Amino acid sequence: MTRTARALISAAVWPLWAIVILVFTPLVTLAWLLTAWWDRRRWWVGRVFRLTAATALRVTPLWSARYVGELPEDRDRPFVVVCNHVSIADVVVLGALPWEMKWVSKASNFRIPFLGQMMRMAGDVRVVRDDRESRARAYQRLKEWVERGVPVIIFPEGTRSKTGELLPFRNGAFRLAVETGTPVLPLAVHGTREAIKKGSMVFGRAEARVAIGEPVSVDGLDMDDVEELRDRVREIVRRAREELAAAD
Repeated sequence: MTRTARALISAAVWPLWAIVILVFTPLVTLAWLLTAWWDRRRWWVGRVFRLTAATALRVTPLWSARYVGELPEDRDRPFVVVCNHVSIADVVVLGALPWEMKWVSKASNFRIPFLGQMMRMAGDVRVVRDDRESRARAYQRLKEWVERGVPVIIFPEGTRSKTGELLPFRNGAFRLAVETGTPVLPLAVHGTREAIKKGSMVFGRAEARVAIGEPVSVDGLDMDDVEELRDRVREIVRRAREELAAAD
């Protein structure tokens, strides 16, 4: 497909995304008003909000997604979910999963009109990456969600990979898992690199594939084991990505 054709499709999709956000804002607000005062997990608000991702995926003609593996059957227990990150499309594809997770997102996303308000109501966690105090507050907020029984999702590379290669994992997600005694759920995403490149507004084709791994127990681990856990989970994600790529 030519760049001109992709630019024309993009010119249609961006307004559609804006409409999706505008339509869902009152729905998420209504869910917040009806449930936030008794639902400490913000489950209902979160589920309504995540439907924006599923809808955005549906109205983006160049994107598709397929999921390999099964989500945990016990939806009432927390997990620290980790996944590699190469594109903004990852957020849409993973957000479309029929499962509620609280997300960590950079502060600028919370300033997007309407979208930022929905993120706050759903309980997503704001962080300024280069601010140590902000990172500490975000970690504490994630810990609070996990202690309430809510899964959280973290991209342990810390940023999108520009080359598509798997970057080193940071310790934070694994420290959280060990400190709270929460199993790690590894996910791997493949096929989104060309979906929309960093700094571009033009959509590309993305045939996303997401591998859902088996939970990794942290029973018996302490803080001295964080790096070993990190490396073990990174290897699981790396192998899963390779398997997804080989299946193309």
